[in-house]
Amino acid sequence: MSARVKLVRSVEEWRSLRITTALTNLQKEESQVKKIAKVVKMELPGGEAKPGPKLASAGVNMGKFCTDFNAKTADRKGEIVPVIITAYEDKSCDFVIKTSPVAGLILKAAGIQKGSATGRKTRIATITRAQLRQIAEYKLPDLNCEDIEAAMKIVEGSANNMGVEVVD
Repeated sequence: MSARVKLVRSVEEWRSLRITTALTNLQKEESQVKKIAKVVKMELPGGEAKPGPKLASAGVNMGKFCTDFNAKTADRKGEIVPVIITAYEDKSCDFVIKTSPVAGLILKAAGIQKGSATGRKTRIATITRAQLRQIAEYKLPDLNCEDIEAAMKIVEGSANNMGVEVVD
């Protein structure tokens, strides 16, 4: 009987030790978690970000951010690159690079500078279904859909609103 009591006592001690260890680990993790100061969405030129008022409003170390951002977007020079910056209280930051805006991709594919002022009423350019599919495939990760056909419809709607017709 005393062996059983000792065993139960050992299990209780083991559980207590496990709970204490888990709480200690949680406290360590909480102290290591950075506190978010601000989350900012911006559109910056790919590979050409410079310190300035846009980045100053984010509250980050501008030199470090520009160096990191320019290194990651060097292959996208000349494009507008959307980025979500998470600034922490210690002035460090993380950022997520998104795909270029649909409008810019459509303008580039159509070879025009800007869309129609009257939208659907006046057609100013055309793009092919293959170009539309290429844009939709590129934008798929950032669109609110799962398959390429739905993405193509979204991109086609944007093209129509810009006065760009999609032809087969």
